[in-house]
Amino acid sequence: MVKVLVVDDSPMVLEMVSAHLKQHGIEVTEANNGAEAVEKLKAFTPDLVVTDVVMPQMNGYELCRWIKNNASTKNVPVIMCTTKSEEFDKYWGMKQGADAYLTKPYHPPELIKTIKQLLNQIN
Repeated sequence: MVKVLVVDDSPMVLEMVSAHLKQHGIEVTEANNGAEAVEKLKAFTPDLVVTDVVMPQMNGYELCRWIKNNASTKNVPVIMCTTKSEEFDKYWGMKQGADAYLTKPYHPPELIKTIKQLLNQIN
């Protein structure tokens, strides 16, 4: 079973994204911010991470850099899913190592399609 870590400081978004992924047979672990995500990533390595950008304690850009600079997680695909929709935001996200960048409100089928594409690239 595919394991995805979903990181968002909005309880509503976290619940919505998690429920959608579970409907597609994906096992979900949740974190409320980047710092909590790092602690979870130290305990297990998911197949993929979906993260917001704007969060307290550690934002999505910082989390992505941590994932890509850590030997045990550097190959884990990262999808940034955020309201930050300017071209520079997307550019900066990709510079931090993000493998995909979706803007909210996202279309649920697009998220599933992106996850499948990224996982097929590494399998």
